[in-house]
Amino acid sequence: MSEAPSVVLVTGVSRFLGGHLAARLAADPSIERVLGVDTTPPSREMRRRMGRAEFVRVDIRNPLIGKVISTAKVDTVVHASLSGNPGQSGGRSMMMEMNVIGTMQLLAACQRSDTVRRLVVKSTSAVYGASKRDPATFTETTEPKAIPPGGYAKDAVEIEGYVRSFSRRRPDIPVTTLRFVNLIGPRIDTSFVRYFSLPVVPVVLGYDARVQLLHEEDAVAVLERAAAEDLPGVFNVGAAGVLMLSQAIRRAGRISLPVPQPAVPLIGRFTRRARLVDFSPEQLRLLNFGRVVDTTKLQNEFGFTPRWTTVQAFDDFVAGRNLRPVIDPATFGRAQDAALAVARALPSGT
Repeated sequence: MSEAPSVVLVTGVSRFLGGHLAARLAADPSIERVLGVDTTPPSREMRRRMGRAEFVRVDIRNPLIGKVISTAKVDTVVHASLSGNPGQSGGRSMMMEMNVIGTMQLLAACQRSDTVRRLVVKSTSAVYGASKRDPATFTETTEPKAIPPGGYAKDAVEIEGYVRSFSRRRPDIPVTTLRFVNLIGPRIDTSFVRYFSLPVVPVVLGYDARVQLLHEEDAVAVLERAAAEDLPGVFNVGAAGVLMLSQAIRRAGRISLPVPQPAVPLIGRFTRRARLVDFSPEQLRLLNFGRVVDTTKLQNEFGFTPRWTTVQAFDDFVAGRNLRPVIDPATFGRAQDAALAVARALPSGT
């Protein structure tokens, strides 16, 4: 039987997941102490939510993180700071440093520790890549058809490699790796949230990707469970069901803008420079091909079933953000049908 945590350290507490997880853990009277670390302080509202959780301003790329762990006698480490948002991390190169170098330093500190007895790592389903040759669903053992060449997904692939090496060096420490699908909800700030909030949403002409999501509250809940028990292994974390990209855009009351594939990177650069949405190349590929993960292992072995389905999570995001239709849905539907009819009538190559 696994021991309940006494002293928990959570990374990335200035962002939604880390901060709300620290708040949940601090509300548990059986946990003696909760430490939240980050390079920047949480917002005033987040600090209020975190209650008795202690904030420690430290850069996990610095060996000082080892001193924090040893001094506080941390027994459970939840590494929740893996970021896919360059805008929040100070640019792509800084994001890579925080993701990869920060994780390496944190793992080194855990390896040297004689008190750490549980490690939880937030990862991403982006490690599977996205291509036209993908299977219908990815299980935890599925090899990607296209290795992510850069960005957030490549960071996650490297991080998982370092985590596996850590497990070989410290087999006495159970390690839980959680591969989250895209998160959405009324409060969290992600690229997908910003994408579906655009009044006109660019899509890749000729593609209609399958979208699988996870509600922000389910994301916090699964991390909380992982911190409380020894549940070693790699687990896909996603809600039941999928939405087609076109369906999601309609449910949000947005207008889709079909963009020819060669122009997609240009649109990506435009939205990034305009600070609307910062989409990485692998996220743009996701809009082409979609990605769906199998969560059987999450339910049967990890013992967690998300409360919200993909559709329910998306609808809660729309309601919580008070998104209003850009134009009357019926009028938009007629205009879209007319545009598609014209496009089909055009000779190929036009």
